[in-house]
Amino acid sequence: MSVLTRDEAQLRAQLLDVHRYTVELDLTTGDETFGSRTVIRFAARSDGDTFVEVKPAELRSVTLDGQPLDPDTLHEDRLPLKNLTAGEHELRLDAVMRYSRTGEGMHRFTDPSDGETYLYTQLFLDDVQRIFAAFDQPDLKAVFEVRVKAPEGWSVLANGVTEQRADGVWEAAPTPPISTYLVAVAAGPWHSVRTEHRGLPFGIHCRRSLAPHLDADAEEILEITRACYDRYHEKFEEPYPFDSYDQAFVPEFNAGAMENPGLVTFRDEFVYRSAVTDTERQTRAMVIAHEMAHMWFGDLVTLKWWDDIWLNESFAEYMGYQTTAEATRFTDPWTEFGVTRKAWGYEADQRPTTHPVAPENVDDTASALLNFDGISYAKGASALRQLAAWLGEKDFLAGINTHFARHKFGNATLADFIDSLASATERDVRAWADGWLRTTGVDTLTPVVEAADGACTLSVDRKGSRPHHLVAGLYDHDVADEGRLVLRERIALDVPQDAPRPIGKRPALLLLNDGDLTYAKVRFDAESFETLRTSLSGLPDPLTRAIVWNALRDAVRDGDLAPAAYLETARAHLPRETDLAVVQGVLAFATGKIADQYLPAEERPAALATLTDLCRDLLRRTEDGDHPGLRLTAVRHLINVAAHPDTIAAWLADGTVPGGPELDPELRWRILARLAVLGATDEAAIAAELARDPSATGQEGAARCRAALPDAEAKRAAWAAMFTGDELSNYLFTATAQGFWQPEQAELVRAYVPRFYEDAVSLAARRGPAIAAAAGRHCFPAHFVDAGHLRLGQACLDGTDLTPSLRRGVADQLDDLARALRVRDKAARQ
Repeated sequence: MSVLTRDEAQLRAQLLDVHRYTVELDLTTGDETFGSRTVIRFAARSDGDTFVEVKPAELRSVTLDGQPLDPDTLHEDRLPLKNLTAGEHELRLDAVMRYSRTGEGMHRFTDPSDGETYLYTQLFLDDVQRIFAAFDQPDLKAVFEVRVKAPEGWSVLANGVTEQRADGVWEAAPTPPISTYLVAVAAGPWHSVRTEHRGLPFGIHCRRSLAPHLDADAEEILEITRACYDRYHEKFEEPYPFDSYDQAFVPEFNAGAMENPGLVTFRDEFVYRSAVTDTERQTRAMVIAHEMAHMWFGDLVTLKWWDDIWLNESFAEYMGYQTTAEATRFTDPWTEFGVTRKAWGYEADQRPTTHPVAPENVDDTASALLNFDGISYAKGASALRQLAAWLGEKDFLAGINTHFARHKFGNATLADFIDSLASATERDVRAWADGWLRTTGVDTLTPVVEAADGACTLSVDRKGSRPHHLVAGLYDHDVADEGRLVLRERIALDVPQDAPRPIGKRPALLLLNDGDLTYAKVRFDAESFETLRTSLSGLPDPLTRAIVWNALRDAVRDGDLAPAAYLETARAHLPRETDLAVVQGVLAFATGKIADQYLPAEERPAALATLTDLCRDLLRRTEDGDHPGLRLTAVRHLINVAAHPDTIAAWLADGTVPGGPELDPELRWRILARLAVLGATDEAAIAAELARDPSATGQEGAARCRAALPDAEAKRAAWAAMFTGDELSNYLFTATAQGFWQPEQAELVRAYVPRFYEDAVSLAARRGPAIAAAAGRHCFPAHFVDAGHLRLGQACLDGTDLTPSLRRGVADQLDDLARALRVRDKAARQ
């Protein structure tokens, strides 16, 4: 399979002006393939040669300007177009295309709950070629007319409003000029809830088996959609540019969502069939806001080449969180951003595979796909938040609106974006961009407090090169309650400083980046650190506490704080925490990193016991029913860290946790998976639970449980399903991988460690980027933290021809493994 290079794209864009696609899809031809006919009308600016991309099961015929071309000239998904003359042309292709089970191209899913089948497209980054022939690059925008023949009883959704003609074919309204990767179709017997807002059709859609759950949340989803739509029209001068706004919750979706104009697709886990916390609802609201922001930044104005993907994702990430805070009932999403998303960015930015927010070396589409990570999303959004604070919101939005006006329905680059911002301010935006967008790594900021004559000054020691506009919080002990801290003041700082800043008497706690406006690791002076040991939970603001927990997390990862000390701090302060995002983030890090990787095996049981006691404290605190989300979080994590089966097995038998909650499907499968790890269940129990819950989620739960059984035959079967057969869908593959590796079963699966490096290579080459990425993330034997494993993995990287997606995943995992070894070594010497 070929990849498109930047040079090839530039040459083709110079040659071609693409006007219109007419695409006809026939979804009635069977379970394996579908028909695809494409007419492309375009002009050549001069005489020349080029090519069109298509990945067919069979290319039946091709004509250019009425003259047949030989389908056999198709090579590596490219059909050459030789000897084009300057002027207008019409290209027609008739092909048979394959359905996908990996979430790429046209994904086909049959719901095990009722046997209904659903199809949807996911064409990012270069998968439009799996659906129809195209000049597949983002700067060759065109109008798209789409017609779909679908089975009787189905409805078809697309980028524009669809209508069913008399002959049964569904026809979508022509789009404005959009990029090829943004074309979208979703077909099946959808359950739909439709309304209008400001004269625009709104719709939300899901599988029929999820209809009761969507209906229960429909008003919340639509209210958030309306609120975001209205808020964006207050911010942006350009009106919403498409003819409708549909949101389809689709099965087995690889990403969180996709910003197809007029038809946003979401993973249908956002249709909640089991209890969730309010923070999880907030995340859904943020994703809705994020995807709607893309309608302007990404869809109306699109990147010219994939090196500027951050212009799409960083902007939508920033606007998603900011607009959620401004327009919905979820007023504090930046705390969750700090706990989860920003930590994702910090991790990615400290690996050997890091890259600038705006990289300059994205030479082809395979390289571009690797940049969809915590840097393009979280670091980029943090940079934009820093920029908005530095410029002021008025000038920031003025620059954004200039950008939309200049480039609507076109393409733009980083230079264009900076020019638009510069037009709205006297500040040196270009220098800011060089410092923030063209550099890699995370700066570290450490306060230096010096006392003289009864007063103190603050200097900030910066390890790194970026300028920072931030706030320092000065906190004193509450005279009425020594365990509480009160804010004395917040002072604005620009780093590097011109001179030390007077701060009066020494505070009990000095916190850099209070408010989380910049992107940097922060450290504490000795007195502040001692204050946190006793009074962290006494800080008044959840975002402030999140910043502290992030700093402690960074200190553990850097070997400056012993993992056991982090657990002690969590044990002391988390039972009094009220913010769900903070509780979830701390417990996830304490379990997934500290207990499972950073501590040696002999210390893991004590760590699990500490976490069990912590969760029990949270359960006792929530017995009054006033904090259902906190209680649910505690229940989930107590299940995850259970070292003995008795308690959770009793919950499963009773169908409830004493004092609540009752066990819904998610909790039942979670308990059963943990019982499988502990050897306290069997295939008969798994089959019985699957009979009770035969849904798609139930199928995934059963696959996870079966792979987790501490039985040699179960492990052999799971490994064969993942690496030998190709029948598993993307979700069933991931579920099986999640069950396979368990710290409690190290000796049972040790022989599979070298097999991973053998079998994953052929799997990735055979099944493509989505499965390769899943293998690198979920199949990697991360719990085997030893130098021999590190050498084995490095030898694979050095001596094996890995696909780009797998290479990136393995490289990142090996860096995490090396970090875990360093953490263990430093902790042993402390």
